[in-house]
Amino acid sequence: MALKIKLLILLAFFVMAPAVAQVTPVKKDTVKEKRDQMYKKLEDYSKQKKFTKFIHKLIFRPVASQRPSQSRRKIKEKTPEMTNTYDRYEGKIIRKINIVTLDPFGYSVNDTTRKPAVWLDRFGNGVHLKTKQLTIRNLLLFKRNEPLDSLLVKESERLIRSQRYVRRVAIRAVPAGTSNDSIDIDIRVLDSWSLIPNGSASGSATSLELTERNFMGLGHEFRNSFDKRFSSGETSYLARYTVPNILNTYITATANYQIEKSDNSLKSFGLERKFFSAYTKWAGGAYFESRVLRDSLPDANDEWAIQNFKSDAQDFWAGYSFKIYKGQTEEERTTRLVATGRYFSQHYKERPPIAYDSINFFSNEKFYMASIGLTSRKFVQDKFLFNYDIVEDIPIGKVYSLTTGVQHKNDEHRIYLGGRYAYGNLFTWGYLGVDAEVGTFYYKQRTDQTTLRIDGIYFTNIKNWGRWRFRHFIKPTLVFGDHRMPIIKDLLDLNGNNGIQGFETRTLLGTKKILLTLQTQSYSPWNVFGFRLNPFASFTMGVIGDEENKLYNSKVYTRFGVGLLIYNDYLIFNSFQLSFAYYPSIPDNGYNIFKTNSFKNDDIELPDFQVGKPTVVPYE
Repeated sequence: MALKIKLLILLAFFVMAPAVAQVTPVKKDTVKEKRDQMYKKLEDYSKQKKFTKFIHKLIFRPVASQRPSQSRRKIKEKTPEMTNTYDRYEGKIIRKINIVTLDPFGYSVNDTTRKPAVWLDRFGNGVHLKTKQLTIRNLLLFKRNEPLDSLLVKESERLIRSQRYVRRVAIRAVPAGTSNDSIDIDIRVLDSWSLIPNGSASGSATSLELTERNFMGLGHEFRNSFDKRFSSGETSYLARYTVPNILNTYITATANYQIEKSDNSLKSFGLERKFFSAYTKWAGGAYFESRVLRDSLPDANDEWAIQNFKSDAQDFWAGYSFKIYKGQTEEERTTRLVATGRYFSQHYKERPPIAYDSINFFSNEKFYMASIGLTSRKFVQDKFLFNYDIVEDIPIGKVYSLTTGVQHKNDEHRIYLGGRYAYGNLFTWGYLGVDAEVGTFYYKQRTDQTTLRIDGIYFTNIKNWGRWRFRHFIKPTLVFGDHRMPIIKDLLDLNGNNGIQGFETRTLLGTKKILLTLQTQSYSPWNVFGFRLNPFASFTMGVIGDEENKLYNSKVYTRFGVGLLIYNDYLIFNSFQLSFAYYPSIPDNGYNIFKTNSFKNDDIELPDFQVGKPTVVPYE
């Protein structure tokens, strides 16, 4: 009974809470010894009350079990920017914030005396417009003349490192002259080369792409791409401009204009502030799009024909994050109760005739949704994961969330209910993460479009073999559907990024599937003019079925791949790839098929421990 009363109090607080707030620094103690003492007190206190004991069991693990692996300890010892010095100055007043941004070639965030030594480095720096100090200052969660909050400094460092135009960052606190109660913050940021060209050419098509990830040193991204197919004369073009952080609000603005294969177009504009940090209090967004599409659909006789689609959509959402515990340790401050709401509307101006859409799947809809969840999110640093010798932030935490909503479509008012559990942590034997979701629509005592989805990820610690390093990845995916709509757009396949990369067929469909990807990635000592040549090998298997064709009776489709992932020390978040794949069989394509550059090994993603915009469970 007491548990129910406290939950009702939390929900009432959500209703009455203000809708806007900024990340606010709080004075606290995060020195490791005191932090562990506070955490142990929290454990002892949680045993005294049923509600806090329940929350503690859901979120926390014992202090003693949270130890880094030996490989991560060695990496940390050899990487100065992974060792912070600011927690010893907790609570001291920040007098100055000194920001130095560095060109990408020949400089170091740790060695202030290092300068470009060769003319090629100086030439590259000369044509590069480095990040402006104001761009970095707008990413900070702390300000001058405030007490130093070491957790917000640590989080600011992570947020800077996550920017696509930043290669390395180091934040250090230093005493402010002879003053004992004041300190200065020194921030050194090493740029990555931000102008990224890409393209390909053959006898049948040509494509060009140019992306500037740090336009005018402001952190804005400007992407342009062009594709021409000679056989059909079809032309595709994309122009996208993104402002990732408007005036230190972390609101991202994106304008998009896209023409695909001459007949398809997408015009969109969006504003969004995500729960970018565990300390973020409010989030929300607004999105508008106008889409014109020509796509093929089959009729009842399985005869395909091109259909015209034209639609407009609007999407609005907002959310608020509540701190549960009053304590000031990292565990207490990053454990949050999050509530969000969403309104989505789509209007079709042109859609397929009834012969190709007998159930009015493509019809106008309005969707009202809400989510509430408990989340705990932190980050652990490591290297040699998705980049070469670059500090990366690995999310660890848990999420428990519930989603409900009402969809108005085809004169039906369907109720939606869904739930999610996500977990991820680094152990001495590697990283393990799981993201499980289930959701269904209810209408007139029946369930529609039920989805169960489970995504997993496991990767090992770094294995050393001489000067070589290796890491192994395992990625299973399970998607089950029940009472899905009788139309091809509401069925599963094994194609592309949601299945087996390079696998394309439109006849292999079902309502449930299982995928498993195994990959070994090497990090080699080979360095050719700044490019790192890293071989990899991968294997993917997939099986798909439905109510009549059970999974255990269905054929297993596979892909064997090897390749070379080419990193550049200066092109962070970007790599080139050469790959070779073998497919024993692909329906409608034949047997023993070989393809080059048909897949990428960047489809492995880590769990996201956010309760963000309410959505239905992805069925893909």
